[in-house]
Amino acid sequence: MKIRAQIPSAPLPLDRASFRESVIHHLAHTRVRDQYRATAIDVLYAVGRAVRDRLADRWLECTKRQWDAGHKRVYYLSMEYLPGRLLRDALFNLGMLEEARAALVEIGIDLDELFELEPDPGLGNGGLGRLASCFLESMATLGIAGTGYGIRYDYGIFKQRIENGQQVEEPDSWLAHGPLLGVHRSETHYRVRFGGRVEARIDGDGRLYYAWVDTQDVIAEAHDIPVPGYTNDVVLTLRLWWARPVVAFDLARFNAGDHNGSVAERNMAEHLTRVLYPNDTGPAGKELRLRQEYFFVSASLQDAIQRHLARWGTLDNFAEHNVFQLNDTHPALAIPEMMRILLDEHRFSWERAWELTTRSFAYTNHTLLPEALEVWPVHMLDRFLPRQLDIIREIDRRLGIEVATRHPNDAQRLERMAIVERGPQPNVRMAHLCVVGSFSVNGVSALHSRLLRERLFPEYDAFFPGRFCNHTNGVTPRRWIGQCNPALAQILTEVAGPEWIKDLSRVRALEAHLGDRSMLERLFHVKQVNKRRLVRVIERETGVRLPEDRLLDVQVKRIHEYKRQLLNVLHVIDRYLRIRDGWVPRVPRTVLIGGKAASAYEAAKRIIHLANAVAQVVNADPKVREHLFVFFVPDYRVSLAEVIIPAADLSEQISTAGFEASGTGNMKLAMNGALTIGTLDGANIEIREAVGAENFFLFGLTAEEVAAWWARGYAPRDIYESNERLKRVLDAIASGLFSPEEPGCFRPLVESLLWHDRYFVLADFSAYVQAQEQVDELYLDPWEWTRRAALNIARMGRFSSDETIRGYARETWGVPIS
Repeated sequence: MKIRAQIPSAPLPLDRASFRESVIHHLAHTRVRDQYRATAIDVLYAVGRAVRDRLADRWLECTKRQWDAGHKRVYYLSMEYLPGRLLRDALFNLGMLEEARAALVEIGIDLDELFELEPDPGLGNGGLGRLASCFLESMATLGIAGTGYGIRYDYGIFKQRIENGQQVEEPDSWLAHGPLLGVHRSETHYRVRFGGRVEARIDGDGRLYYAWVDTQDVIAEAHDIPVPGYTNDVVLTLRLWWARPVVAFDLARFNAGDHNGSVAERNMAEHLTRVLYPNDTGPAGKELRLRQEYFFVSASLQDAIQRHLARWGTLDNFAEHNVFQLNDTHPALAIPEMMRILLDEHRFSWERAWELTTRSFAYTNHTLLPEALEVWPVHMLDRFLPRQLDIIREIDRRLGIEVATRHPNDAQRLERMAIVERGPQPNVRMAHLCVVGSFSVNGVSALHSRLLRERLFPEYDAFFPGRFCNHTNGVTPRRWIGQCNPALAQILTEVAGPEWIKDLSRVRALEAHLGDRSMLERLFHVKQVNKRRLVRVIERETGVRLPEDRLLDVQVKRIHEYKRQLLNVLHVIDRYLRIRDGWVPRVPRTVLIGGKAASAYEAAKRIIHLANAVAQVVNADPKVREHLFVFFVPDYRVSLAEVIIPAADLSEQISTAGFEASGTGNMKLAMNGALTIGTLDGANIEIREAVGAENFFLFGLTAEEVAAWWARGYAPRDIYESNERLKRVLDAIASGLFSPEEPGCFRPLVESLLWHDRYFVLADFSAYVQAQEQVDELYLDPWEWTRRAALNIARMGRFSSDETIRGYARETWGVPIS
């Protein structure tokens, strides 16, 4: 359709009066409410529409500008995104947060109260999703042409409730009132196929090709969320796919009395995008997750290819103008899917299709844990994706020929490098597929990238010289300082100028002011104000009032054994037992733990239960409570992180060395003036190098020491027998001190530590306790603590996601930055 008008005619202004009128307009004409009947939700969505109007002007212009320029485009493929609340972020990046606040005050609306009404988008679980969101925001701020692709989950991961100390998962109805800033594009949809069979056919030119037929199809429909850069008129798109059926309603079956059958196809399609990470301990859950992964990469590739053809008319130059970044192995099926499209739909030769594919994909690995490296059973792929399996087998066959040619008579190397495992019930190794099918493979911290090359993929590193590289993760300072810690942001603006928010290295200027006692007093005051805000929020959400004016010790992240929340709890128990015996700590402490455990991860859920059980006992003892308070924060999410992180004094980054790929919570906490207690793991190493060893509480075995201990036969029970404090702690748990109604409740945790302790909790316990004693000693001097916290803030510039994305743009993607 041709429209005889310029759209948009002119960008809507960002001033107070214009915004006020837009909100009133949307209350009347979008929500159809007057001043007497408008609810808080009506006001929230009227404000959201007024903001989206202003985003839309810039969104359309940015899209046209990038199209006309023809710059190479980055497609970020991720199963998870954790953008956090969208409204404040959009206002902040548009540069109109205070104008909007003032406009709403004029009509009796408190903007901060509105922010609290917006649910966190339920699109991710932990650091992987939050990283993806930071990266998109930095891409927009740097003016990189790009699109994020993912899934629009109806209910996300889950809403966590704590009942009798245990995690209970509930649906997270984040879309109950519809999208706030997003756009449903029902006209943008693609057919995604499953099952069926593969037929060999001959085309009109006598060439062999393969047809995938008799498939069961669903439709992937686009939902777009705007991602604004910071005050630069760039708005990128996060495109999320929602599944709907090809035929939504079978009227004939309904009229025949089969009412359930009439909507069976719709139900099966919509199950695809119900939840993130369904419980995959059984076959049904595994199958659903496989279908989810293929669903979103198939739709995304179809969309990207259609856009490229519309702009350039040929796929011969596809790799010059496009690059796909695979955020871990979840999108790995994009590689055989790209091959299928090029081979079967566009009739490229294998060699040309493989050249285009391998020049178009880059892969980020996020884990060294063997169980987290995805594998899919061959029989399952054969059932749901037979053509893609054929292509994977052919990739594997050709790889095998190359390996055997270069390394004859080395069957073990051939097996280790195989994409498809050998044996009667083989799996497809998705990380291997990503390495072989990508032109670049990166880790996310210096240690992680080294271990990738040395431990996980040494044969591939030798086989593909130069393919492996490092891009240490980062976080956006706009959200993680500018928005969540405005008082600190004001100080940084005063000492470093307003440009620090786009160039975090400038905050180094803070160091020059640390000899000034008044600056330390201001920073100390900011921390105390943030603590009081946290106390109010926790009390409002849970009814529990945290003690104020004491050291706030924080460990908030996904619950996993290698992240060692259990080590934290053991230290809490040790502290509790000593206080009960009469020890009076010189530093009172509040220990805050938060995070979700995967629904099928029983060990992690038991750790949550123990943390809550310990908190109940500790907090019930008035003698202990004066010195120690413990709280597990239910339903930890981005909006809670934005309150907890600015308040934290101590950042617990205590994963077993060699297991954490990078971490990003460590960066957010340090940027906001928390000192880190941690191991030499992930990005902790680089943070310690940046802030100074004297400003970091180091403990624990190194990655090399962990490997050596394990190789020679680690005996955790020997440590238990030789350490009286540790023995007392574990005996207290095993005796039922924290579970009197069910004394054996936590015995499995203790037994696992005594006989297995895969993550070296017992080995590091003594060093951890000693490091915590150093924490107490330093906290006794509030001005020295504040000075060291300020040095952490000042020296974190390299951990901005802007720096990480500059590295990707320059070294991997080959795209310009505006």
